[in-house]
Parts: sequence; structure tokens; C-alpha cells
Amino acid sequence: MTWGFDNRTCAVRVVGHGDGLHLEVRLAGADANPYTALSAVLASITHGLDKSPDLPSACLSNAYESADAVSVPATLDQARSAFRHSPIAQAAFGGGGGDVVEHYARLAQIELDHHRTVVTDAEQERWFTRA
Repeated sequence: MTWGFDNRTCAVRVVGHGDGLHLEVRLAGADANPYTALSAVLASITHGLDKSPDLPSACLSNAYESADAVSVPATLDQARSAFRHSPIAQAAFGGGGGDVVEHYARLAQIELDHHRTVVTDAEQERWFTRA
């Protein structure tokens, strides 16, 4: 994850000038639930305002090629684990016992369990053509 000024390759892009200065959070995909994605962005902003963590330097080049970039989880299993154990997610969505975090983590686990039992069309096509 990176950030930069008017840099479309960064996860967070700072754009505009003066009163029009704003952030574009560019991580969520088109298939993301907009309410969940916005909640995550607001939780991240709240965490940043409350804790003032040290930020890495702004990315001035192609963020995809940056050695300093922190990678986002590459799989649903990695994302589920990171979300489930995130203190930021627990603080934002945890409630008393972390019910919301556990709900979404469990939903991701159900999807993972189901995916492990299915052979996709792409897998069938690939292996039938190699048989």
C-alpha cells in the first residue's frame, strides 16, 4: 500500500488543491460492497486521526514497482486472517465481542470452504485439454 500526490498507481491518491484537496482510496474493486468499503475507509481515517502513525514517504514513481510498498493480501484466506486479527477492524467494528468482525471472517471462511469443493470451468478446460 502506498500513497502519493496525483499518482494513479498508489493505493491512496492525494488530489486537488486548497479547499478541493481530497483523498482517493483506490483499493476496493468493483465487486466490493460499497457500504463495507466506505466503512473500512472511514475506520482507517479515524485510526489515522486518533493515532497519528508514521507514514512512509509519498511514492513519486510507479507504485507497482516500488520496493517500499506494503502488499495487500493476495488471497481471500490472507485477507480474512488479516481482517480478523486487525486491531483497527476490532476497534471500528468489534462492538463488545467483535461480532461484526467475526461475522465477516466466518462468511469469508464459508466462501473458502465452498471454493475448495468446486472445480471451476477454467480448471476443467485447462486439464481436459492437457489429458
